[in-house]
Amino acid sequence: MRAVKDNALSLFFLALFALTVLGQALVGHANENEELIRHDQAPVSLGEFVTSSEFLVDVSENWQSEFLQFSVTSSEFLVDVSENWQSEFLQFFLFILATVWLVQRGSPESKKPGDEGLGTDEDQMVGRHARPDSPPWARADGWRRWLLANSMLLVMGTIFLLSWWAQSLGGLVVANQEAMDHGELPMTWPSYVASPEFWNRTLQNWQSEFLAVGCMVAFSIYLRQRGSAESKPVGTPNGTAALESE
Repeated sequence: MRAVKDNALSLFFLALFALTVLGQALVGHANENEELIRHDQAPVSLGEFVTSSEFLVDVSENWQSEFLQFSVTSSEFLVDVSENWQSEFLQFFLFILATVWLVQRGSPESKKPGDEGLGTDEDQMVGRHARPDSPPWARADGWRRWLLANSMLLVMGTIFLLSWWAQSLGGLVVANQEAMDHGELPMTWPSYVASPEFWNRTLQNWQSEFLAVGCMVAFSIYLRQRGSAESKPVGTPNGTAALESE
């Protein structure tokens, strides 16, 4: 249990990555079979789908999280841009939240073991412990201090939800255009966001972000980049975070 606690941050993002790849495989399989049935072809098994070149390409190409595909129509462009935005801000939101309670021994991306939690008012320099140059709301009571104390999560979460919503609207337009081309009835927004096609695209982006964050946390234990704020000093022991060595 001590090993799990000390490595909880890496394990958390590794689990998220594995779950999103699994989810992508399941909904991608369902979406693939919907397309095959639509074109009067036999469905494939889950094993056949996850070993297909199409699935492997989908997984590998989304690990390149900074690559944007620009489409011809405005709806497709909106979908592509919002997909990348929402996955990036979901990454930030979950990483900020996870690092409150989870630690990774030796990583500069983590607090040291034993420092989990929200911290005391003295540690956070709020209320009577605020400095003269602290933000004014750090000295306030009630909702103003709460809002300042949680402002980063609130902003990141709001941007994520808005970009996710924009992706769903743009995707609905594209999906309904394709349905019209095949002589099918248009979909409603609830039916689209519950469809395998929507979650296949969404999970492809999420899993790449979770993998990137998990790797950053784990690699920073053993790897160094001299002069980088994202790296420990070169001579810091592997099992020691940068803050512990000060």
